[in-house]
Amino acid sequence: MSLLASSATEHRGLTMALFGVFVLATLGITVWAGRQTRSAADFYAGGRGFTGFQNGLAISGDYMSAASFLGIAGTIALSGYDGFLYSIGFLVAWLVALLLIAEPLRNSGRFTMADVLAFRMRQRPVRTAAGVSTIVVSIFYLLAQMVGAGTLVALLLGAEGGAAKRWTIVGVGALMIVYVVIGGMKGTTWVQIVKAVLLIAGAALMTVLVLAKYHFNPSELLGAAASASGKGEAFLQPGQKYGSGTAKLDFISLGIALVLGTAGLPHILVRFYTVPTAKAARKSVLWAIGIIGVFYLMTLALGFGAAALVGSKAIKAANAAGNTAAPQLAEALGGGAGSTGGAILLAVISAVAFATILAVVAGLTLASSASFAHDLYANVIRRGKASEKEEVRSAKWAAVAIGAVAIVLSLFADKLNTAALVALAFAVAASANLPTLLYSLFWKRFTTVGAVSSVYAGLLTSVTLVVFSPVVSGAKTSLFPHSDFHWFPLENPGLVSIPVGFLAGWLGTLLSRERPDAAKYAELEVRSLTGLGAH
Repeated sequence: MSLLASSATEHRGLTMALFGVFVLATLGITVWAGRQTRSAADFYAGGRGFTGFQNGLAISGDYMSAASFLGIAGTIALSGYDGFLYSIGFLVAWLVALLLIAEPLRNSGRFTMADVLAFRMRQRPVRTAAGVSTIVVSIFYLLAQMVGAGTLVALLLGAEGGAAKRWTIVGVGALMIVYVVIGGMKGTTWVQIVKAVLLIAGAALMTVLVLAKYHFNPSELLGAAASASGKGEAFLQPGQKYGSGTAKLDFISLGIALVLGTAGLPHILVRFYTVPTAKAARKSVLWAIGIIGVFYLMTLALGFGAAALVGSKAIKAANAAGNTAAPQLAEALGGGAGSTGGAILLAVISAVAFATILAVVAGLTLASSASFAHDLYANVIRRGKASEKEEVRSAKWAAVAIGAVAIVLSLFADKLNTAALVALAFAVAASANLPTLLYSLFWKRFTTVGAVSSVYAGLLTSVTLVVFSPVVSGAKTSLFPHSDFHWFPLENPGLVSIPVGFLAGWLGTLLSRERPDAAKYAELEVRSLTGLGAH
């Protein structure tokens, strides 16, 4: 048993109490919000009653996931400079969302991404494609969060073997279903806001404590991290993770996926519908950029702090992918293994990380279940004849089903780094969703065939390449480490699958005989730019 696990076991009561307080508080918020949820607009969009600042906090809460807190800190601690590339990519991505997507999407849609795509296309094929894509992307993202939860709680309870991880994943899945079914978007949004505040406060506390250890001199911190890594100055230079050969291509693929993926993430896109106006949507993205920017700067201190104060050997001993670096750093800052201060700070930071996971999985489940109910059930299966009550009921059942699928898949993915898993979700979103959204908003000739081709080609290419990549087989950290059926050399498919998504949309449009509706495009253009007629 690792020192961290044994220390956590000694102070298990404190840890469980903190977890319990957060879960009870968020369940209270969810029940309160559930009583305010009376219509489909309340369930899907929180009644469109949130301010730009509130929605900015909620977007930050959605975005600063377990991958950000646990995965990036671990990747920086183990890979140095190359690990920080995740932080840069995640942050720069928001400029794409702000400049190209936020305002037009808020003006053009009602509840889901497919509302925009189907505005001037044939409803059923486009909504089916968008609904399938939304669910697949959400499940990829859910895997990352639930793997993080399993790793974290098993470690804190000092559990050897996988039983504790499995039960934790089941528990997180059950909680996220409760949040969505009872609270809808209103409850989920308030949980996100509370969680964002807690995460920023926890990260800020650790950052100050790390910098204080090195007299608030970042150069001293970086020097200590380089020295403790055993790699010297090379630790602070590019090349530890993406050094040569296909690794460099993997870096380019990762960068493209991170920068373009945010603007196609379903659980982020639905956030733009929770504010009353396009101006508020724009403000919420600006607030999110500021909050997220500060947070990702802090991951630099957390990652290099973990490298300096915990060491790569201890981090790998606790979790080979580095997902426990942040909690281990908290324990070291509080006084080390066995100390009361270490146990308290470990428990606080771990509870914050757990809060992060619960909030993000609730947002993801809501986005995917809303897409199923609004796009697939109401508009494809029932052909627009479903009542609001039936639609919301189907969304709740979809949340249960999607939660169950995510739980089962997560049980097999516990060896993967959470940041790497999220990068896969970004690649799928950038391949399937972003090309279709951009073409639909900005290309007059775009047709239904182009939209469906773009979504399915991007989705199938990205998922196929992931299945036959080192993420699934052929490496020690693969899903199936003892098998090897990979032929695609890159861990992230974005370099290939994103161009395929764009190309398929262009070719599908050129080859289709369908004549686009010029009047509908003109109406969409006016609505997306001015907000006239927006819901």
